[in-house]
Amino acid sequence: MNNTLDKAKKGTYITVISLPQGLLKVQLIRLGITEGSKVYCLERLPGGTVVLQKSRQEIAIGYDLAKKIIIAN
Repeated sequence: MNNTLDKAKKGTYITVISLPQGLLKVQLIRLGITEGSKVYCLERLPGGTVVLQKSRQEIAIGYDLAKKIIIAN
């Protein structure tokens, strides 16, 4: 089932299906988040920020960007 990252549940592994195009995609790829990669939803903060864990790196994604990232559970 595909959904957006802002709806990811804390403590679950998710697969990134689609990233927004343009500069945002490039920046996410630099952080190691690519289409098809599996990441762990470490935390959901007030205001909608989602903290992801990829390998040993923790990455905070703001709510507006999280709404543009398509994921699968």
